[in-house]
Order: sequence, then structure tokens, then C-alpha cells
Amino acid sequence: MKARMLAGLIRRRGRLSKWLHGAHMLAFLPALTLAGFWIGGEMALIAIALGLPALYALSSDGTTGPLDPDRPLPDLVDGAAASELADQMLARAGSSNLATACFMLEAEGLDSIRRRVGDDTVQDLRNMLLRRLRALMRRGDCAARIGDSRYLVLLGPSLRLDLEALLTLADRMQRALEEPVESDVGTHYLSVAVGFCGSSRLPGTPDGAQFVEAAQTALAEALSNSPSAIRAWSDSMRAERRARKSLLAEVERALAKGQIQPWFQPQLCTSTGRISGVEALARWLHPERGIVPPMEFLNALEESGQLDRLSEVMLQHSLTALRSWDAAGIEIPRVSVNFSDVELRSPQLVERIKWELDRFNLPASRLGVEVLETVIAESPEGVVAKNITGLSRLGCQVDLDDFGTGHASITALRRFTVHRLKIDRSFVTRVDRDEEQRRMLAAVLGLADRLGLETVAEGVESVSEHALLAQLGCDHVQGFGIARPMPPDQLSTWARAHAERVHAAQQIGRSAG
Repeated sequence: MKARMLAGLIRRRGRLSKWLHGAHMLAFLPALTLAGFWIGGEMALIAIALGLPALYALSSDGTTGPLDPDRPLPDLVDGAAASELADQMLARAGSSNLATACFMLEAEGLDSIRRRVGDDTVQDLRNMLLRRLRALMRRGDCAARIGDSRYLVLLGPSLRLDLEALLTLADRMQRALEEPVESDVGTHYLSVAVGFCGSSRLPGTPDGAQFVEAAQTALAEALSNSPSAIRAWSDSMRAERRARKSLLAEVERALAKGQIQPWFQPQLCTSTGRISGVEALARWLHPERGIVPPMEFLNALEESGQLDRLSEVMLQHSLTALRSWDAAGIEIPRVSVNFSDVELRSPQLVERIKWELDRFNLPASRLGVEVLETVIAESPEGVVAKNITGLSRLGCQVDLDDFGTGHASITALRRFTVHRLKIDRSFVTRVDRDEEQRRMLAAVLGLADRLGLETVAEGVESVSEHALLAQLGCDHVQGFGIARPMPPDQLSTWARAHAERVHAAQQIGRSAG
């Protein structure tokens, strides 16, 4: 009963507040004041003067009114508020037969700064970027932050907002925000992607939500191309956006139905020729499209926050395959699984992997953990570092993937207890024909040898590359020139045939000796 009475009071209070704050009160208040003076004289005026403020205070529900582009905006707005502001700008521009535009800007690099120096510095950077952005605005424009690293700009109604003018303005915003920022912990460099849409480019009579979505679509296109890209919305982006959403839903279903599974690519020891391990690589076995390569669906899984689930699937299938090879008498010393920075931030990662190894009754030495060099370079401290160290102490072998493409220091290599360097294929391609490439590869291999680290060369595609890598002292090789990724049963057949070839070659060597 009390709850119903309270709800009724709140509803009545809300209706009273809405009525008192309505636009009609601009005409009603002067009339009320005049009528009060005529009817009751000075005492009535005093009653009105004292009673109305009290009535407004009583009716106030503590919430702010609708956002107004003419008034200072809060620093952070949500999606609904952004759509509301865009609606107002579109209405103003339409009533004056003028144009407006919506910009979305994304500051890239804040996550890596946060991992290095903490949240306080990043918040200072966010505020600095917003101040810079607002300093560029004209009277009637508005700017606010709409996410952790995303900013919204709405232009006031203008006569000339063609594509050239909007591109010039986008470039000006980008250059202002990309200026280096000084803080107590050093100088920070950010890249800023920009997507925008002019109101004249949208067909029909769009609302604010469609206006904001168009700018966000253009920003997504900019982010997918390169750092510091600028993109204007076009109608073709709408179809691409729908296709991306469709892929997102489809890949989530595929993961749930078990259509995404690991295929395995062998790694060979250059000294013995035997299989020294396999790398698990995700493949989508689509019922209609066949085998879908990872580049087409990994970004969709990351966007939907499903990389953790993919990691679980890859790990379980890989350990299952390892047990089946053991049961069949096929010697596969180790299976290596890729772990993204998202997965490596999980505080439960080490315990989860330990539990999985115990469940399959496998020693940790049979599992390789592949970590991108960029992850180590950007995460010298924190959860990622603790997880990598914890996995190494557990007994897992840590491989530094794509070595040579990031900025990991030698100190970081030692602190993270890396066991092997996976040399990126860019160092391997044409190494048998390019002398400069050969010297560069020899320098990398020499560095690894001095640090006591094993090496794996990726992307080996010819017999001559394989032979030269062995001569230069690379420990292991992997690539299409040796074998393509294959499902577990095909790998069993390939491994048996390869073991027979190695055995036959050894017998020939002994008889020749």
C-alpha cells in the first residue's frame, strides 16, 4: 500500500514538474502575476513571489532538463543525449533551410597509455582533448565526449557545408588533437580517426539517431583502414554496416554451434627434421561458404567481446587433439595456442589453463602460449605481465609471435621469460635471393642466440628458404612450403608419412656413411 502511494506521488510530482517547466509558462507567469495584483493587491503578489519558487522546488525531481546546444554541455553524454542534440541541430538547420554536420572522433592509443601509467593520466588526457576540441568550435557548435575515447561534434546551422569544407574542418580537428600532450609522466602521442556526415548527404528526413549512426559508421570505416584516417559517410557504407552486423550475428552462432575449430600447422626442427610442435589456427567451417579464413571473422569476434570464448574453444580442442595423437602413438611434442591481449588481461587465466591441463592429464610443457610482441611492448606491468610470468612458471612455453614487427625491448624479453622468438614472415620472404634480407635475418638469429632463446621462422614457402634458415642457425621452421594448416585427423596422416620420410632419410644417411 505504501509503495503504491509513493509511486502515485512520484507520478503526480513528475506531471506537475513537466507542466511547470513547459514552454507555455512563459506566457502564463506574467498573466498570473497581473491577475494576482488586480484581484488581491500587494499581498497576492507577495504570495505568488514566495509560493512559485517553493512550488518549483517541490516539483523538481532532481533530474536535469533536456540538453540544449545553446547552453554549456556536460563533458560526457550518452547515446540518447547525442541523438537528442542531433535532433535539435537537424530541426534548426531544416527550419532555416541550412545544413549541419555530425563528426565522430576516436583517440587511438589511450588504452596502451592506461596500461602503462594508469587511469588518472588517461582521464587528464581525455579532458585535454575535449578542451582542444571545444577551442575550435564556433558559436552554435557543440562538442562532448561520448565514450572512453570517442568525441561527438555537432555543427550549428551553416550556409556552406559541402564535402570540401567538412574535410578541411575534419583535418583541422585531427591536427589539433594529435598535437603531443605533456603530463607528469612524459609526453604522449595519439592518433585520431575521424568520421563525419553532412546533413545534406542523408536521404529523406533523417532523425538524430540516424545522423549520429551515419557518423559512427564513417568512423568505423576510418578505424578499419589505418591510424589517423578520415572518412565521410556514403550510402554504400550503410550496406557494408548491415553486412558487418549480419556477420557479427552469424559468427557468434558459429562459435556456439562448434563451427569454429582449430586446424594445426606443423613446425619442424631444422636439426633433425622431426615435428617439434604444431600451431593451432582458428578456422570457420561454414556450411555454405566452406572454410572461412580468420581475417574475416576474428575482428567480428573481438567486436562482440567473444575472444575469451574463442580462446576456451581453441584450448579445449587443441588439448583434445594432443591426447588423441598420444593415444595413436603420433609424436607431437607441443601444441601452441595464440592468446590476444584481451585474454591475457583475465585475472583467472593462469588458474583456468592449469585446470584444463589437469583435466586432460597433460604437463604444462606440452602447451605453448603465443603472445604478440606488441602486447609485451605495451604491457610491461599489470595483469598481462603477471599472467605471462605465471604461465611460464606453470611450465608453459611462451613464444613471442611476429618478432621484429613491434617494439619489445631486450629487457622485456628477459622479464617475461620468453622461450622462443617467432620470426615474422616479412624477414623470411625472399631471404634466399636478397642479400640485405639475409643479413637482417642473421642479425635477428644472432641476437636470439646470445639471449639463449630458440627461434621459429614463419612463412617458409620454399625448399631453398628452409635450407638457408637451417644454415643460418634457425631452430624451427613453419609455413606453406612445409605443410598447410589441417584438421587433427589429416595431421595424423601427414605426421605418420613425415616420420617415415625422416626415418628413410636417416637410413640412407647411415648406409651412405
